[in-house]
Amino acid sequence: MDLCNRTEVKRLLDKYNLAPKKAFGQNFLINPAIPQMIAENSYALAREAGDGPCAVLEVGPGVGALTSRLAEYYDKVVAVEIDRGLIPLLSESLADYDNIEIVEGDIMECDLPSFIEKKFGDILKDGGTVSVCANLPYYITSPVIMKFVESFPPTERLPFAAMTVMIQLEVAQRLAAEAGDSDYGAVTASLALHADVRRLLNVSAGNFHPVPKVASAVIGIIPHGGLADVYPEYKESSLSPEAIIAGAHKLINLAFGQRRKTFVNAAGVAYPKEKLTEALERAGLRSDIRGEKLTPRDFCRLADILGR
Repeated sequence: MDLCNRTEVKRLLDKYNLAPKKAFGQNFLINPAIPQMIAENSYALAREAGDGPCAVLEVGPGVGALTSRLAEYYDKVVAVEIDRGLIPLLSESLADYDNIEIVEGDIMECDLPSFIEKKFGDILKDGGTVSVCANLPYYITSPVIMKFVESFPPTERLPFAAMTVMIQLEVAQRLAAEAGDSDYGAVTASLALHADVRRLLNVSAGNFHPVPKVASAVIGIIPHGGLADVYPEYKESSLSPEAIIAGAHKLINLAFGQRRKTFVNAAGVAYPKEKLTEALERAGLRSDIRGEKLTPRDFCRLADILGR
């Protein structure tokens, strides 16, 4: 079954009285080269993390175009689909694969640590790895990504080999930006507290049905060693790692909530300005610096100083 053939996809949808739903951001891939490249990149990142058995958690399989390609690389695929109507369709479109499990549910409502242990505990006990792969709806990109990175202890490496996700091109540029870049923002700095971002490939709008209004890109989100990699000085602090991370997130949101202002003025709605100026001085930073110039380590350092 060609799950990237527009006619075949329409036949399947018609058979189950379905149509792409704007509410779920459904745009189905119709160029078979794209899911193939996404699966290849996902698996390559998984192999960078280890050579044992590997599994993948897919978010939003749609009609199964990417799911089927993932199943050709990974030992186990668990795909979580929020649209109840697609479940019987997926049972048909993926019937030829015995290493795929379809789970109906909303990933945003999922207890990820428990879900990972339940579905992939056997893989992890054998020294294997778990990856995440998704073609994310544009409207929920950042919440889904941050759900995955914030559901686990900040001092530990995230329990994923990598997350390979297709998102809006503009968002991909933002997530891969560095401090000082015009695209650098709150979600960039927040994600960098947990992982590094790698641009993998661009995907034009014509590769989808229905055709979206914007281009897409595929990125790889590769977990680093947690807070120890971003701010190793946390071990010498009287604050808990959780408090430092929470403080850093708070400062990031304040700094970018009014990004045209200096950090002192932007964060001054929540902290005394004299304390902010003192914290910048102790961190070796200019008193007139803007939030867009602060690195994730700077935010952690400032959160540590202010917290104490």
